[in-house]
Amino acid sequence: MDRLPPEKSFPVSWEELHRTSKALAWRLLDMKPFKGIVAVTRGGLVPAAIVARELDLRLIETACIASYDGQAQGRLSMIKPPSEADDGDGWLIVDDLVDTGETAKALRQHLPKAHFATAYAKPAGRPLVDTFVTEVSQDTWIFFPWDMEPQPIQPFAGQRPPLA
Repeated sequence: MDRLPPEKSFPVSWEELHRTSKALAWRLLDMKPFKGIVAVTRGGLVPAAIVARELDLRLIETACIASYDGQAQGRLSMIKPPSEADDGDGWLIVDDLVDTGETAKALRQHLPKAHFATAYAKPAGRPLVDTFVTEVSQDTWIFFPWDMEPQPIQPFAGQRPPLA
Protein backbone atom coordinates (compact mmCIF):
# COMPACT_ATOMS: atom_id res chain seq x y z
CA MET A 1 0.00 0.00 0.00
CA ASP A 2 1.62 3.26 -1.09
CA ARG A 3 1.05 6.49 0.78
CA LEU A 4 0.06 9.70 -0.86
CA PRO A 5 2.54 12.52 -0.24
CA PRO A 6 1.71 14.15 3.10
CA GLU A 7 -0.22 17.36 2.97
CA LYS A 8 1.26 18.56 6.23
CA SER A 9 4.58 18.03 7.95
CA PHE A 10 5.26 17.96 11.67
CA PRO A 11 8.98 18.18 12.45
CA VAL A 12 9.89 16.89 15.91
CA SER A 13 13.16 17.97 17.53
CA TRP A 14 15.19 15.84 19.93
CA GLU A 15 14.07 18.12 22.78
CA GLU A 16 10.41 17.82 21.84
CA LEU A 17 10.64 14.03 21.54
CA HIS A 18 12.29 13.93 24.97
CA ARG A 19 9.53 16.07 26.52
CA THR A 20 6.78 14.04 24.84
CA SER A 21 8.35 10.75 25.94
CA LYS A 22 8.59 12.03 29.52
CA ALA A 23 4.93 13.08 29.34
CA LEU A 24 4.13 9.55 28.19
CA ALA A 25 5.98 8.19 31.23
CA TRP A 26 4.00 10.52 33.52
CA ARG A 27 0.75 9.10 32.12
CA LEU A 28 2.00 5.56 32.75
CA LEU A 29 3.46 6.16 36.21
CA ASP A 30 0.37 5.34 38.25
CA MET A 31 -0.55 2.22 36.30
CA LYS A 32 0.23 -1.25 37.55
CA PRO A 33 3.93 -1.98 37.75
CA PHE A 34 5.21 -3.28 34.45
CA LYS A 35 7.56 -6.27 34.18
CA GLY A 36 9.35 -4.63 31.30
CA ILE A 37 9.10 -2.78 28.03
CA VAL A 38 8.77 -4.04 24.48
CA ALA A 39 10.41 -1.36 22.35
CA VAL A 40 9.21 -1.33 18.75
CA THR A 41 12.17 -0.95 16.41
CA ARG A 42 13.31 1.32 15.18
CA GLY A 43 11.19 4.36 15.99
CA GLY A 44 10.16 3.21 19.46
CA LEU A 45 13.71 2.72 20.73
CA VAL A 46 14.29 6.33 21.80
CA PRO A 47 10.90 6.85 23.51
CA ALA A 48 11.25 3.40 25.14
CA ALA A 49 14.65 4.33 26.60
CA ILE A 50 13.24 7.53 28.10
CA VAL A 51 10.12 5.77 29.47
CA ALA A 52 12.31 2.96 30.88
CA ARG A 53 14.43 5.50 32.74
CA GLU A 54 11.44 7.41 34.12
CA LEU A 55 9.61 4.24 35.23
CA ASP A 56 12.84 2.63 36.50
CA LEU A 57 12.43 -0.39 34.24
CA ARG A 58 15.50 -2.35 33.21
CA LEU A 59 14.01 -5.31 31.34
CA ILE A 60 13.70 -4.25 27.72
CA GLU A 61 12.65 -6.55 24.89
CA THR A 62 12.31 -5.60 21.23
CA ALA A 63 9.77 -6.24 18.55
CA CYS A 64 11.53 -5.73 15.24
CA ILE A 65 9.01 -4.75 12.58
CA ALA A 66 9.40 -3.21 9.14
CA SER A 67 6.56 -1.65 7.20
CA TYR A 68 7.92 1.54 5.61
CA ASP A 69 10.40 2.24 2.87
CA GLY A 70 10.94 5.97 3.23
CA GLN A 71 7.43 7.44 3.20
CA ALA A 72 5.89 4.50 1.33
CA GLN A 73 4.13 1.96 3.50
CA GLY A 74 4.51 -1.58 2.29
CA ARG A 75 3.77 -5.06 3.60
CA LEU A 76 4.41 -5.47 7.32
CA SER A 77 7.25 -7.82 8.19
CA MET A 78 7.80 -9.14 11.75
CA ILE A 79 11.58 -9.52 11.67
CA LYS A 80 11.83 -10.54 15.35
CA PRO A 81 8.84 -11.11 17.62
CA PRO A 82 9.10 -10.14 21.31
CA SER A 83 9.80 -13.67 22.57
CA GLU A 84 10.38 -12.83 26.26
CA ALA A 85 7.02 -11.12 26.80
CA ASP A 86 4.78 -14.22 26.37
CA ASP A 87 1.19 -12.91 25.90
CA GLY A 88 2.15 -9.43 27.11
CA ASP A 89 0.65 -9.70 30.58
CA GLY A 90 2.39 -7.04 32.69
CA TRP A 91 4.37 -5.68 29.74
CA LEU A 92 4.42 -2.22 28.21
CA ILE A 93 4.78 -1.78 24.44
CA VAL A 94 6.35 1.57 23.49
CA ASP A 95 6.46 2.99 19.97
CA ASP A 96 7.03 6.47 18.57
CA LEU A 97 3.81 6.60 16.55
CA VAL A 98 0.65 4.73 15.69
CA ASP A 99 -0.30 5.65 12.13
CA THR A 100 -2.58 3.29 10.18
CA GLY A 101 -2.55 0.78 13.04
CA GLU A 102 -1.04 -2.10 11.06
CA THR A 103 1.97 -2.44 13.37
CA ALA A 104 -0.29 -2.17 16.41
CA LYS A 105 -2.58 -4.92 15.07
CA ALA A 106 0.38 -7.24 14.55
CA LEU A 107 1.70 -6.54 18.04
CA ARG A 108 -1.75 -7.02 19.58
CA GLN A 109 -1.83 -10.51 18.02
CA HIS A 110 1.49 -11.37 19.69
CA LEU A 111 0.88 -9.51 22.97
CA PRO A 112 -2.88 -9.25 23.54
CA LYS A 113 -2.51 -8.46 27.27
CA ALA A 114 0.19 -5.78 26.96
CA HIS A 115 -0.41 -2.07 27.54
CA PHE A 116 0.37 -0.21 24.31
CA ALA A 117 1.72 3.35 24.56
CA THR A 118 2.92 5.76 21.86
CA ALA A 119 4.23 9.30 21.88
CA TYR A 120 2.16 10.29 18.82
CA ALA A 121 -1.11 8.96 17.38
CA LYS A 122 -3.08 9.42 14.17
CA PRO A 123 -6.85 8.85 14.07
CA ALA A 124 -6.72 5.54 12.12
CA GLY A 125 -4.46 3.89 14.70
CA ARG A 126 -5.52 5.69 17.86
CA PRO A 127 -8.15 3.10 18.95
CA LEU A 128 -5.43 0.42 18.97
CA VAL A 129 -3.25 2.06 21.63
CA ASP A 130 -4.03 2.44 25.32
CA THR A 131 -2.02 5.59 26.04
CA PHE A 132 -0.61 8.35 23.83
CA VAL A 133 0.40 11.99 24.25
CA THR A 134 -0.05 13.96 21.02
CA GLU A 135 -2.54 13.41 18.22
CA VAL A 136 -1.89 14.63 14.69
CA SER A 137 -4.14 14.43 11.64
CA GLN A 138 -3.95 11.40 9.36
CA ASP A 139 -2.58 13.49 6.49
CA THR A 140 0.40 14.73 8.53
CA TRP A 141 3.86 13.24 8.15
CA ILE A 142 5.88 13.35 11.35
CA PHE A 143 9.57 13.96 10.76
CA PHE A 144 11.43 12.51 13.73
CA PRO A 145 14.86 13.87 14.64
CA TRP A 146 16.62 10.84 13.16
CA ASP A 147 14.94 11.65 9.81
CA MET A 148 16.37 15.16 9.63
CA GLU A 149 19.71 16.83 9.36
CA PRO A 150 20.54 20.51 9.93
CA GLN A 151 21.47 22.33 6.76
CA PRO A 152 22.99 25.75 6.28
CA ILE A 153 20.79 28.37 4.65
CA GLN A 154 21.50 31.69 3.01
CA PRO A 155 21.20 34.67 5.41
CA PHE A 156 18.26 37.02 4.77
CA ALA A 157 20.60 39.74 3.47
CA GLY A 158 21.97 37.34 0.89
CA GLN A 159 18.47 36.52 -0.38
CA ARG A 160 17.69 40.12 -1.41
CA PRO A 161 18.17 41.08 -5.02
CA PRO A 162 21.09 43.50 -5.49
CA LEU A 163 20.24 47.19 -5.46
CA ALA A 164 20.35 48.83 -8.88
